[in-house]
Amino acid sequence: MRLIAYVFSGTGNTRRVCEALLEEAKTHGVESELYAVRKGETPPMPEGFDGIVLGYPVHAFNAPASLLKFIKKLPKRKKGDKLPVWLMRSSGEPLRMNNASGILPARRLKRRGYEVKGEFAYVMPYNIIFRHSDKMAARMWQANCNLIKRDAKTLAEGGGTRPRVGIFRRFVAFVLRIEHLAMPVIGKCFRAKKKKCIGCGKCAKVCPQGNIIIKNGKPKFGGSCVGCMGCAFSCPTDAIRTSLLNGWRVNGAYSFEGEAATDEEVCKYCNKAYLRFFHEAGV
Repeated sequence: MRLIAYVFSGTGNTRRVCEALLEEAKTHGVESELYAVRKGETPPMPEGFDGIVLGYPVHAFNAPASLLKFIKKLPKRKKGDKLPVWLMRSSGEPLRMNNASGILPARRLKRRGYEVKGEFAYVMPYNIIFRHSDKMAARMWQANCNLIKRDAKTLAEGGGTRPRVGIFRRFVAFVLRIEHLAMPVIGKCFRAKKKKCIGCGKCAKVCPQGNIIIKNGKPKFGGSCVGCMGCAFSCPTDAIRTSLLNGWRVNGAYSFEGEAATDEEVCKYCNKAYLRFFHEAGV
């Protein structure tokens, strides 16, 4: 089997999971190529491949607007020639509400002649809301690695399942889809503190939307933000201020290789959901 993977990732966490999944799939004879979803760039299309992996982080129980726009770029399939697609998502918490994020991508893929065969769900530490401890990050990664072993085998066999999403979860995701309209406005108000910003330009380099330009040595934010938080998360001096979302700002990469959190050290926020996720993953 030969797969092509497209991944949208602002902070690099979702890409990390996708790379690990594809690497494990190699042990089952799956060849793959991975491309980033970035505004203004057109990666190779899926001609000559046996299937697609679409990777994305969950934004307010939805797929990012940029991923939905990318799906529209995929060439339409001829009737009766459906190409299988696997959705791979990462979220900051293992809530079942996140299952709703696959609804819109699957619907748009179907319109273009693609068939979603299955969905793979992983948990990575927050890049917004609050900062997890490195111990929590390490346990999340251990759980993901266990799940990846199972999911890579499923991928190689061409199988997969999709979660059922009830009316209530669909409704909540629909309401929170307002983020797609709000973030370009909120993101335009992002700023860099003059005393902290060193003009390194890293925020502009990591932005998958090309929404940041460096002008007079300082970043200037445009109107294409989707709320990936790559700029604030990756800033080496924590200079980015994220407007209305500044109280939820998270800065700095996590360490995944250290000591993992015990059950007693798992954060109180969504505590039962995290414990269920860890135990079901065998960690």
